[in-house]
Amino acid sequence: MYKVFVNDAPIILTSSSQKENNFPVFPFKHISFDEILTKLKSKKNKGLNLYSTDLEKDWKCFCSNFEVIPAAGGLVLNKKKEVLFIYRNNVWDLPKGWIEKGETKEIGAIREVEEECGISNLKLIKPIVTTHHIYFHKGIKLKETHWFLMSSNDKKELTPQVEEGITDVGFKNEAEIDRILKNSYPNIKLVYDTYIEG
Repeated sequence: MYKVFVNDAPIILTSSSQKENNFPVFPFKHISFDEILTKLKSKKNKGLNLYSTDLEKDWKCFCSNFEVIPAAGGLVLNKKKEVLFIYRNNVWDLPKGWIEKGETKEIGAIREVEEECGISNLKLIKPIVTTHHIYFHKGIKLKETHWFLMSSNDKKELTPQVEEGITDVGFKNEAEIDRILKNSYPNIKLVYDTYIEG
């Protein structure tokens, strides 16, 4: 299964015939890409399912409609198992950014977390999940973000990267996370939920 967000609405590309949500189902081979976006932009649909008989082939076909932008980020834990969040554009987020030319996903993820949060001593633990979302900037882009679980024992004061629009950064406990996820993106909830599920 692949899940791609357009704003808050997911496009779910699946080979499963079992319906797991209330979104309408369309056969992938019978729908055009423009039709998909029109259905989601109309806001009548809160999401939609695309049924595929060849998931990997259809995923490649789906991605061919975009310029794919590779990105990476981290869900960082401190010794208290609190999670590092950033506040950007009035929304809580996890640190992430584009992978630079010649970087691996892992190196890009560590660099972005360090830059956006002013943190060091990052230890990469394992991959969590890869998320996708469509955005519109000089054409239609598909951002593919590779998320990694990390830890840090850095005790110095964190500094938000203000030139990137980040106004706050800090570790949050479970109660705070429940509250701030109400003002976050669906992809961030997906990353956090995947981490919690182990």
